[in-house]
Amino acid sequence: PPQVSFTLELEFSCSILLDHAEVMLQATSDSTEATPEDNVVKLSVPIRYEPDLFLSSNTNLHRYEVHPLGTFTHSSGPEFTTTVKVQNFGCYPIQNVTLHMALPALGHRQATILSVTHVLADNATCVLQPPQEGTQVIPVPPEDLLHTDR
Repeated sequence: PPQVSFTLELEFSCSILLDHAEVMLQATSDSTEATPEDNVVKLSVPIRYEPDLFLSSNTNLHRYEVHPLGTFTHSSGPEFTTTVKVQNFGCYPIQNVTLHMALPALGHRQATILSVTHVLADNATCVLQPPQEGTQVIPVPPEDLLHTDR
């Protein structure tokens, strides 16, 4: 028997959110059929909306002085603030978004590169966690900084 294949593309409104779409397909013919009851099919298709998330960051300190080896002091450097923003540019609400950030912790001779002094969260819950037990923290070798421009 002849077959026909096609793609059905549906577009949904931002104002009405649906969790599924019901589609009824019916084939008709001028010919006389012995089994016309199998010419109709009903489909229920779950709908999942695509998020449109935008991640941006900004800092108030764009330059940081790195001392040569052997002249490192244990006093803390200037404090700087980094703002990380997650925005939903889509028209559908997004739930349960989790953002993981790994911050550089150790440098030459286990010297602390960065320590978080405080976390300010707007419309979010932030949890500051040390590396999990068993996770190996690999120090940044000093020669790697020679080839890193950011």
